[in-house]
Amino acid sequence: MEKATIDIMTRKTILPFLLGLLILSNSCQEKKQEKEALVYKTMKIERSNQMVKALYSATMKGREIVEVRPQVSGLITRILISEGQKVHRGQALFIIDQVPYKEAVNTAEAALKSAQAAEHSAQLTYDSKQQLRQDNVISDYELQTAYQTLLSAQAQVAQAEAQVANARNSLSYTVVKSPVSGVAGMIPYHVGALVSSNISEPLISVCDDSEMWVYFSLSEREVTDLTLQYGSLEKFMAGMPDVSLLLSNGTQYGESGKVDAVSGIVDASTGAVSVRAVFPNPNHLLRNGGTGTVVISTQREGAIVIPQTATFELQNKVFVYRIIDGKTAQTEIKVATLDDGISYIVEDGLAEGDIIIAEGAGLLKEGVEVKGDPSPRSSEGERSKGKKSDGEGKNIPLGERGGGL
Repeated sequence: MEKATIDIMTRKTILPFLLGLLILSNSCQEKKQEKEALVYKTMKIERSNQMVKALYSATMKGREIVEVRPQVSGLITRILISEGQKVHRGQALFIIDQVPYKEAVNTAEAALKSAQAAEHSAQLTYDSKQQLRQDNVISDYELQTAYQTLLSAQAQVAQAEAQVANARNSLSYTVVKSPVSGVAGMIPYHVGALVSSNISEPLISVCDDSEMWVYFSLSEREVTDLTLQYGSLEKFMAGMPDVSLLLSNGTQYGESGKVDAVSGIVDASTGAVSVRAVFPNPNHLLRNGGTGTVVISTQREGAIVIPQTATFELQNKVFVYRIIDGKTAQTEIKVATLDDGISYIVEDGLAEGDIIIAEGAGLLKEGVEVKGDPSPRSSEGERSKGKKSDGEGKNIPLGERGGGL
């Protein structure tokens, strides 16, 4: 009996002790995890010269794209060009059966000669009537009748002349000519095909590609900020630096372009504004309907550059956490309108020498005690991690904006 009592007392003593050890162990582990969770990478703000590149997906269109359609009906008797051939303005492309139109010209010319003969006869009659009226042989009524007959004959001549001109125009339209200089597209018709002015598919399309219009999109906010920065939309377009173009295979196009048009309409579905840049195309490397990437480069002297991972947004404003006396302090910053999708150029809100959280800012809150990572981290080194090589030793940002018409 005494042994059983001792066992019960021992259990009552040991169990609370073990339970206390377990709670203490868990508490230590939680404190350790909490301590580890508050170690964040930091960076010291420094100024440097930066070339910022913003990338935008783009589509290409020729300066002029003309669908060539026949103005008369008939069978195609000759095709005078090859698909993809360079053509010049006024060059003959197709010939439509001319036989019925030549006959129409002959008929119209014959009708004109007949009308001219009738006019000549009416003129002789009127002249004779005038002499007879002077001699009081006929009345004024007969003279006026002769005059009206002459006017009718003259109108018949004018009508016949118009019919001749119309027939000759129709005959000229049987030779289908290029309205612009450029490159011909594909030909969906063959010799013997019956065509007319209301065909659904054009005979051919000709694209003037001496200059290419490259369309990309900026956000409504970017356009507004740039317009306010430059003072007006016209000054914005005039002051924009030349833009470059990356082709679909990733190589850089050899010619630079100039922004020359900004749409006055915001796409309601995307919130984007269409922008057009003009690129010369002397070697006809760019083609209508092609795609590429417009690169807007901006050189900034003495700029403060931070990674976008160091920021978070709240109500369309950008914030960072500075470390002041070992605690986080939420700080609003103003960033440049154009960015490369990886970094921000800070225009206001940070000073050289400030320490900020470099990663995971969105997981923190105001006044949290943090321990910074002692490893140095420069802004330039951070930017290099977000770039890829273009094959020529140049760094190109990976961040790319969507866009196009």
